[in-house]
Amino acid sequence: MAKDPDLRPETVAARADGAICDRTGGVIPPIYPATTYARNRDYAQRDGRGYARDDNPTYEPAEAVLASLEGATAARLFASGMAAVTAVFQALAPGDHVVVTDKSYFGTPKWLREVAIPWGLAVDFVDTGDLDAVARAMRPGATKLVFVETPANPVWTVTDIAAAAAIAHGAGAQLAVDSTAATPVLTRPLELGADLVVHAATKYLNGHSDLLAGFVAAAREDALWERINRSRHLAGAVSSAMDAWLLARGMRTLFVRVERQCRSAMAFARHFDDHPKIAQVCYPGLESFPGHEIARRQMTGGFGGMLSLRLRDGAEAALAVARRTRLFLPATSFGGVESLIEHRFTIEGEGSLTPPDLLRLSIGLEAVEDLIADIEQALA
Repeated sequence: MAKDPDLRPETVAARADGAICDRTGGVIPPIYPATTYARNRDYAQRDGRGYARDDNPTYEPAEAVLASLEGATAARLFASGMAAVTAVFQALAPGDHVVVTDKSYFGTPKWLREVAIPWGLAVDFVDTGDLDAVARAMRPGATKLVFVETPANPVWTVTDIAAAAAIAHGAGAQLAVDSTAATPVLTRPLELGADLVVHAATKYLNGHSDLLAGFVAAAREDALWERINRSRHLAGAVSSAMDAWLLARGMRTLFVRVERQCRSAMAFARHFDDHPKIAQVCYPGLESFPGHEIARRQMTGGFGGMLSLRLRDGAEAALAVARRTRLFLPATSFGGVESLIEHRFTIEGEGSLTPPDLLRLSIGLEAVEDLIADIEQALA
């Protein structure tokens, strides 16, 4: 099917970038479970494919959709969000310096401290919402990458992507953005000056809590991008054929899901913003939240479906609420159709930087009135 470059992103996602089966005309692209490919009589590869470690055509519809949604030159599917994140850092060399968002998804700094730093990467963890702190952390000539997560899980700190890109590029570094919580529905980091964008596709891109996958997308296919590709190939950090197929299916409803979740999250945040038992609602959509103006500028159409509540009565009160919810499921992950609640301090364990009084909430597709009532009864 010919692709129309003028189509809006919603149309690209809904039609899976025109992925129709060439052989049958099926409107759903097929799954290719084969792990290897027979050569022809001349012992040449057919269609350039040799082995399914990264040559599975099932990956291609999902990669094409994500590249189009992000305005990327190319996108690659990985086995998980962490596989995508670590491939970016593994494309660097021992001795290279990186600047990373400090209060972010717990797995990223944990991997950096336990694996990357002992291996030889120099890492500074910085509040990237503070641009002066980012600028002070740069080491011109040595800093190769600034890695920001925005909004940053689970406190939802907002980083000015365009300003961070200018700082990184001024020091000769590249900027990578973990945009999992924002999704390309709300933010397109490459258009704001980022060089790479990373997603835990398990979350909103899939939207159904039934697969593991990650993405890296690039503004250009430069030497760093080639090393990321090489890392995926050599490590075999690829998704299964079934997960890739499910992901392409899930992204068809990405816009309608995220738009609904944004509306519900905003209504939910406003309801609890002045609640007597809530010390703070952490949500970039609230005018009182630090970074709101930046979020309003770089997030179009909403502020995401993720928020956190900090309880006035501390950690025990937060845990009690998590135990008493009826609709919010006490589970890890986010971005699915079902609403989830989690006491991150307990889950993260030793070394957690998350405030003990904080509950992270993923707003699903249930009626927001029912979700509000669920937290109200748990607070009571």
